[in-house]
Amino acid sequence: MGGLREVAASFVVPGPAGVAVRARLRVSGSDAAVLAEVGVFLGSLAAGDLAVRSQQGLEHDAAAWAVRKRELTGVCSARWAGSITKATHDQWALARRGQAAELAWLRGQIASIEARLARPLGAKADKRAGLVRGYGSRAEWHAKSRRLHALQSRLAGVEADWAAGRVHVVRGGKKLARLRHHLDQAGLDEQGWRERWRAARMFLAADGESGKRFGNETIRITDTGQLSIRLPAALAHLANAPHGRYVLDATVQFTHRSEEWLDRITNNRAVAYRIHHDPVRGRWYVTASWQRTPAAPVLPLEAALARGVVAVDMNDDHLAAWRLDPHGNPVGEPRRYFYDLTGSTTHRDAQIRHALTRLLHHTRATGAAAIAIEDLDFTDGRCREKHGRNKRFRRLISRFPTARLRARLVAMAAEQNITIVAVDPAYTSRWGAQHWQQPLTTSNRQVSRHDAASIAIGRRALGHPIRRRTTPPPAHQSDEQGHRTAQAEPGTRRREEPRPRIPGPRTTHHAPDACRPAAERTRATSVPNTVRSTRLSTSPGNRTHSHSVPRNGSPARSR
Repeated sequence: MGGLREVAASFVVPGPAGVAVRARLRVSGSDAAVLAEVGVFLGSLAAGDLAVRSQQGLEHDAAAWAVRKRELTGVCSARWAGSITKATHDQWALARRGQAAELAWLRGQIASIEARLARPLGAKADKRAGLVRGYGSRAEWHAKSRRLHALQSRLAGVEADWAAGRVHVVRGGKKLARLRHHLDQAGLDEQGWRERWRAARMFLAADGESGKRFGNETIRITDTGQLSIRLPAALAHLANAPHGRYVLDATVQFTHRSEEWLDRITNNRAVAYRIHHDPVRGRWYVTASWQRTPAAPVLPLEAALARGVVAVDMNDDHLAAWRLDPHGNPVGEPRRYFYDLTGSTTHRDAQIRHALTRLLHHTRATGAAAIAIEDLDFTDGRCREKHGRNKRFRRLISRFPTARLRARLVAMAAEQNITIVAVDPAYTSRWGAQHWQQPLTTSNRQVSRHDAASIAIGRRALGHPIRRRTTPPPAHQSDEQGHRTAQAEPGTRRREEPRPRIPGPRTTHHAPDACRPAAERTRATSVPNTVRSTRLSTSPGNRTHSHSVPRNGSPARSR
């Protein structure tokens, strides 16, 4: 067992702490014009506030935040200023987290390349000694040394930005900004790109306030679906309602979580709203979000697994699932839920959502209350230093949405009161195929390596060892001592010993008359009660034996 890493304990994944629902706004032309003007105006204020916040860097504090908010209040309102400054703070903090992740990735890449450069050409890896393999040729060694210098230079720049508190943020997205220089490849003209750019830089978001009417004073949606916006001071001339508000002609109807949303606004609890425009489809949307208070308690692991578990092995093109009872025995047949991860992001997201929906329906149908999945993280495994020249596998794990799949599964499972249990993925595929694939394969059922891995995942979640009980000798598999390959509960006494013989007849020869066929009962009644003879074997080459049973029931052997 040398060289194997320690397996981490399984744990229950906490449910989502927030909720977000979206509905389409079927706005008129005048409503769309007002929304666009307000969004562009507030977006310009948000861009200026982000520039000021980025210039302050690490010197920013609560006093500087108050100054920024006070300056914005004069041109819009106090509530709009609060929403803008909070969004700016969140965006700057997100950029800092991305900077920290890039620092860790660069340092890991540099350490990996340096370790391989120090090894002789063609040297093999030695896991026991902690030595990595060397590069295969001098040309590869030279190319990697050049890449090492490039990464070191890049690391120096990121470290300087980190120390100075500088972040690089593009309002509207870096991808869309770079698309401006490749309009021909994207099939866009300048006007189409500018519409997308303007829509991405709009700002129409307002935080909720508990105690205020319908939970939000800036963007308000009533229980009848009426949507109104508190206009900034510079655009007060656009108001069509008292107190500087603009009421849209379109009404809002949330089809998902409508009862929960209605309960919040009728009790004047905080609900945040965001209005955004999709220029590709030419549609307007409104998103409502709120936090669950108090947060749902995390279910204990033993309670979640009391009714068994549906174990899932995540793969590039499908989910392999198998139901396990509380003792770790696979029940029923394996299930596979296929999806296609090629194409656009929207297509991949829809494919994953459809596969997870079918998985949750299967879990509820089996009666299980938990799903066991691997706690995968491919952030450090997408490089060539880890997987060598296997370009196909590197592309596979790069496009595999582990974080998105896990987050979506947790959110969807919480709606159906299904618990998600995360397990360590170490050796599940290897040990599952070793101990479970061949024994479960029959002439009518082909068990794949992924199906066997799902059993290993489920047994690890239940706290059982992955190794299957060794099949006993053929003599011990007969009815003489009972079949012993079935798994027994860890607390069962004498579970490693032969099962005690159940009192009663063991073969058809000694079965009672009620259990014997009618023809045999007829033949048996035609024989005198003094002696009944039953032939045991008539195959060629074997001696024929018979048992004589007197009326008093004591056996008598005859030759």
